[in-house]
Amino acid sequence: KNVVEFPPFPSFAHVVFAKQLDAHPPQQQHRHWAQICSGNPTNKIRGCDRYGCGHFGADSGKGHHGKHGGVDVICADGATVYAPFSGQLSGPVRFFHNGNAIDDGVQIRGSGTRFSLTSLPLPSLPGFCVKLVCIHPIRYQGQIQRGQQLGRMLPMQKVFPGIISHIHVENCDHSDPTQHLTPAVLPLPQQDRRWAVVCSGNPTNEIRGCDRYGCGYYGAPRQNGKGKHTGVDVICADGATVYAPFSGQISGPIKFFHNGNAIDDGVQIRGDGFCVKLLCIHPIRYNGRISKGQVLGRMLPMQRVFPGITSHIHVENCDRSDPTGNLERGKGR
Repeated sequence: KNVVEFPPFPSFAHVVFAKQLDAHPPQQQHRHWAQICSGNPTNKIRGCDRYGCGHFGADSGKGHHGKHGGVDVICADGATVYAPFSGQLSGPVRFFHNGNAIDDGVQIRGSGTRFSLTSLPLPSLPGFCVKLVCIHPIRYQGQIQRGQQLGRMLPMQKVFPGIISHIHVENCDHSDPTQHLTPAVLPLPQQDRRWAVVCSGNPTNEIRGCDRYGCGYYGAPRQNGKGKHTGVDVICADGATVYAPFSGQISGPIKFFHNGNAIDDGVQIRGDGFCVKLLCIHPIRYNGRISKGQVLGRMLPMQRVFPGITSHIHVENCDRSDPTGNLERGKGR
């Protein structure tokens, strides 16, 4: 059986962050939703064009009655769409009811559950419920996490040529969602420069020492005498679970050996101020968003290729700078 082990006592970082959570509970802290559309990091709302305006309560435009019951978040046709908060998907949501090229969408309902890292009982809070329309979701049912890829923006220009393309974001209770779209301003773990635990079974991100194949520290000489080690080797048993060291966007695959051997796989994560390649792992996916500490994949069978080596993940900054300082002590696990 797979058993996830936790330390018997919370670390200092956990206690401090728990106090922040208790002071700013998730419903309040995450009242600032995640970025909804790639290319619009501030969730900027559509202004006015010949079709109308995008703010909440705007006149619905020519030929329509009533007021705008949501807000229009600017989003280019075909852009990637992300979940603003974690919750349960349901759909499809048909806004136009005419089957046109943008008549698709989905609802997300959050549970409103609160968690305390100090195991103190916390009262539940009302969850969010929102409809995002003019998008095609990757699925209509199931759970989704805040910041995960939700789908793609549909071709709005085909239906309304010259409009400011956008996602219509509407609260299920028809209240104004504008305040939730403002970028987060509270201190979050992503601002911690030390990364999360990368491999299960290695809570301190211990770096491989030296064996008959070479050494794992940054700048170590290579066996063939050509160049220096441009990354670090984080010890990881074959088949172990691998986690994202920080939040960001996944891309790949990354082939290090270019020969298709049993460990020739990996992925890149680009986040706020970080960009890293993790090699000799098989990720659960090669594209989309991932959060710090989420499962990224599995360690590949390095012993098949290099018998007797200290099995490890090769961790290399995209700019080939030294990642050692970010890995120290696995803070944020």
